[in-house]
Amino acid sequence: MSIIQPFKAVRPDPKLADKVAALPYDVMNSEEAREMVVGNPFSFLHIDKAEIDLPVGTYLYDPVVYAKAKENFQKAIDENVFIEEDSPCMYIYAQTMEGRMQNGLVVCASIDEYIEGKIKKHELTREDKELDRIRHVDELDANTGPIFLTYRNSAQITDLIAEWKTNNEPVYDFVSEDGIGHTAWIIDDEAVISKLQGLFAEIPTLYIADGHHRNASAVKVGIRRREANPGYRPDEEFNYYLSVIFPDNEIRIYDYNRLVKDMNGITKESLLERLEKVFVVEKQGGPEPFKPQKTHEFGMYLDSSWYKLTARSETTDKDDPVATLDVSILQNYVLAPIFGISDPRTSKNIDFVGGIRGLRELEKRVDSGDSAVAFAMYPTSVEELMNIADSGQIMPPKSTWFEPKLRSGIFIHKLS
Repeated sequence: MSIIQPFKAVRPDPKLADKVAALPYDVMNSEEAREMVVGNPFSFLHIDKAEIDLPVGTYLYDPVVYAKAKENFQKAIDENVFIEEDSPCMYIYAQTMEGRMQNGLVVCASIDEYIEGKIKKHELTREDKELDRIRHVDELDANTGPIFLTYRNSAQITDLIAEWKTNNEPVYDFVSEDGIGHTAWIIDDEAVISKLQGLFAEIPTLYIADGHHRNASAVKVGIRRREANPGYRPDEEFNYYLSVIFPDNEIRIYDYNRLVKDMNGITKESLLERLEKVFVVEKQGGPEPFKPQKTHEFGMYLDSSWYKLTARSETTDKDDPVATLDVSILQNYVLAPIFGISDPRTSKNIDFVGGIRGLRELEKRVDSGDSAVAFAMYPTSVEELMNIADSGQIMPPKSTWFEPKLRSGIFIHKLS
């Protein structure tokens, strides 16, 4: 059973939605965010990364950053940049990228379902990142960044969403600076909302696709509020958190590629010799990068050349769904034993590049001397993600890269 709730969204004036909508706070650094908001006082980054409105060098977790975020949020409300819905609604948020559309339902998910493991995760979280978003949510008294959830497709839900889109005009319809289309509809019919709730009640599990830190933080804020209000009502807003739920057959995971910065004294010849023990190694000719075409196939860029690496059977014939992931094979047979990268979350000798940037980015980083060797991955599948979450296991760090990214600032959920 999956519980979903309508809510009174705080959302942008339709005339300003394209200026307000911003990429998630955690896909850029402060310097990049400052550049993104030049000439745009409405960008949600002024709220999500409020340090950009403070002196350069301000500590990211300084209390003044959260105070500034609250000040900017309230100012935007006072100046009617945002409006608040009169009654609880659900929303459809469709994104279009390179001709592919994914249709999400914007709702509030239950913190109890996360606590009970009915909303399943596949990644670990870091305490410092959790504490940052906990303070941000607490200070603003609102969920400002939606969590990207998915579920095994239901034809009835898909048909109901499609019917609403056909029969109603969107409230937002714009293309962001990166070419992604964003279209949203308000579902304000109580009968349709009730029907969607009934259909999701038949969905046994929701899965976190992206936003593990935001999810964990939202839940912990709700728990804190319960502890501070022992007589709380189950229908109070802090029992729920902002989510966009997409069917699994509409979303796409891109490759999440690896860069090793320093060979640590290992020669090219020695590396190739060691790789031959666990991969079939084939040097590639021609000017194009080698892009893996199936699981257990890797590309490696080294010394101006591409190599195709095909994992040998002894590395793939395992019952453990985590061990047979391509990211696990690379970690367990290459990154850890050869380069000493035992923990990719903390190692300074590894970097990650989302596949949306293309394999030429890997060539650029290696050719410039920034990195020594690059590995191109075949994308993890949504089914692999779900199977691992169902088994209660955790994927290695940086296993998935979702595109397009949900924009922040289009829908905000107030906690009180």
